[in-house]
Amino acid sequence: MPSALITGITGQDGLYLSELLLAKGYEVYGLIRGQNNPKYELVRELVPDVKLLTGDLTDFSSLIRALEVAKPDEVYNLGAISFVAYSWENALVTSDVTGKGVLNMIEAVRLYAGDDLNQVKFYQASSSEMFGKVQEVPQRESTLLWPRSPYGVAKVFGHYMTINYRESYGMHASSGILFNHESPRRGPEFVTRKVSQAVARISLGLQEDITLGNLDAKRDWGFAGDYVDAMWRMLQQPEGDDYVVATGETHSIRELLDIAFAHVGIEDWGHLVKQDPRFMRPAEVDLLIGDPTKAQEKLGWTRQVDFPTLVTMMVENDLAEQRALNGR
Repeated sequence: MPSALITGITGQDGLYLSELLLAKGYEVYGLIRGQNNPKYELVRELVPDVKLLTGDLTDFSSLIRALEVAKPDEVYNLGAISFVAYSWENALVTSDVTGKGVLNMIEAVRLYAGDDLNQVKFYQASSSEMFGKVQEVPQRESTLLWPRSPYGVAKVFGHYMTINYRESYGMHASSGILFNHESPRRGPEFVTRKVSQAVARISLGLQEDITLGNLDAKRDWGFAGDYVDAMWRMLQQPEGDDYVVATGETHSIRELLDIAFAHVGIEDWGHLVKQDPRFMRPAEVDLLIGDPTKAQEKLGWTRQVDFPTLVTMMVENDLAEQRALNGR
């Protein structure tokens, strides 16, 4: 039975990846930060077969202990402070966790593996936010990185550190440059879930309106459940490499609102959406749209869920959740 260790187990990617690996017969270990983590029960409920270990990406010794217990064949480093807006308010913490945390984890893997470095395959969750002020459209693995947020800068550090360890030590280390990927498990602080939750609540008479930032911002949005399959496929390759994982399509916040409101029978949503400069980024990224050709050709990966299906899936989930919470 192969074994995997996942950091960031409480996030949407960690949960979907756990389900995927368990279905493939893996023994799955998840690193969770703190005894009273508010998402502990969620993990226990959704993936009860995952063995949880206490650890922290900023605590090197805890990573070594986790590796010695899990004895993993594969390590998926998904842990990060992943909310871009938060990174502006807490740039130092973001750098420590999202950036230096990668170095801590991959160095712990190197020391644990010893002379047989390829016995543990390493996956790093890189991000399309690394492209920032994009230098070509669409973005591919060779596109120059120009991050526009502390989060993006930290991800660039982790990305290049992964490449450096692969090239310097011969480690099987891969980076998945994932473009925006969403799901019903996305946190409500992210715009897609903020919209799906608000649309559900507005349609049920529980909320009057929603306040957003730049409605013309565009992203390449896919389904998180599809993207974790690409992660797994990377670690099944003979050698580590870097892959863009994206849909190759771009959609605006306005399109997101169109689909979400239409699903609950509201065609004219203008009076229900307000804009506030507080939700505008200090430096907005340009047109993020990925070229997934390499992932498609080398990994045999394709996305299964399109954008309209993703949005309606999220709205349906929030309708059910809000009805259950409010007895409707």
